[in-house]
Amino acid sequence: MSARNISPSRLRRGAATLTLAAFLAAPTTVHAAPSPSAHRPSTPAAACALPGKTGWTDEGHDTDRVQFQPTTGTRRVLTLFVDFPDARATGSTEEYAAQLAPAADWMRTASHGRTRLALTSLHRWVRMPAASDTYGFERGLTFEAHEKYVRDAITAADPYTDFSRYDMVYVVPTKAASAISFSPTYLYDPTTSGVTADGARLKWAVTFGQDMWRWGPKVAAHETGHTFGLPDLYSFTGDTHQYVGGWDVMGNIAGPAPQYLGWHSWKLGWTRDTQVACLAAPGRRTVRLTPVERRGGTKIAVLRTGETTAYVAESRRAEGNDGHACSTGILLYKVDSASPTGEGPVRVMNGNPTARPSPDLHPQKTALRADRSHATGCTPLDLAAYTPGQTFTDPDSGVRIDVLAGGRRGDVVRLTMS
Repeated sequence: MSARNISPSRLRRGAATLTLAAFLAAPTTVHAAPSPSAHRPSTPAAACALPGKTGWTDEGHDTDRVQFQPTTGTRRVLTLFVDFPDARATGSTEEYAAQLAPAADWMRTASHGRTRLALTSLHRWVRMPAASDTYGFERGLTFEAHEKYVRDAITAADPYTDFSRYDMVYVVPTKAASAISFSPTYLYDPTTSGVTADGARLKWAVTFGQDMWRWGPKVAAHETGHTFGLPDLYSFTGDTHQYVGGWDVMGNIAGPAPQYLGWHSWKLGWTRDTQVACLAAPGRRTVRLTPVERRGGTKIAVLRTGETTAYVAESRRAEGNDGHACSTGILLYKVDSASPTGEGPVRVMNGNPTARPSPDLHPQKTALRADRSHATGCTPLDLAAYTPGQTFTDPDSGVRIDVLAGGRRGDVVRLTMS
């Protein structure tokens, strides 16, 4: 589990997505089908985009691009390696860099090449000016304490590099610094002087903790997602993974299918409006969805149910970043852009609520022995994908989603809103 992204405003208050056979074989299109309630032309995707209402990381499409960094193109990342007077480094920085290096390939795959992390390492141990247990990681990290940690790392490394060449910084502590236990994201406060070096304002950083050795490079994908404006999908209270299970790296980092949801891909600009099927008023549509793990095609079908709410259907397959998925088919979830980070802004609808994972059927079982960064096993919610013949209904919103077919090229769903 990753730490919450540290919000300046929250901390100052005291807290730190024909025939059916012919349809599947046809080129990717979105078809409007006759409806007893309406026969409407295709609705622009923008009609299903939701406004953010929390003032921080949420599921809205109007993310503040002053506070959060651009989500496409090449992001230049400098990795610093730090030790402390009470926790001196032993060993080479190459081992630490290798632990995070796969994050670049992971992000490139997740974004279908639209976002690239250009990782550069400063291969030397940089000594922090204070003991590791003085930075507040063990006492409830505040924004101010976290910013001091980032500032100290930047100041110590400044003689050896030019920070104006980079968009963000990763700070990696020595294994000896057990007090630096978890990996929060630093997002600057535009109203303060913040951290500067070489004439540039440092706006975004990930400060890794010892949990990077448990989560592997996907912790970098999770924390970097916060710098893009994505919220935490795991729960801050109760059952940690009650909302999305392992269906997005912003939820269970070690989950079996951690590819970003199709909704996130759209929010981040990786999925274009032309790849979104929208139903924002009473009517019916039949849509063929291409798996989110692949390039091209229609990625998500969205039924908007209110000012800040929508249901989303997407096709998932056990490939790419989702190679260890526990179930495949149509993933259905509800989005609420007024729900704060950690409080269930996305909630997966379980198509198989009585199913229980079998230890003999875990597709990642063998991989776990070879690579600890892989998934930790299937949970009931990881079996949530809907398959042909299943239907989801929400009488309160008048939503009905029928899964009509599935095949090698994707899935067909019929959306109805009455």
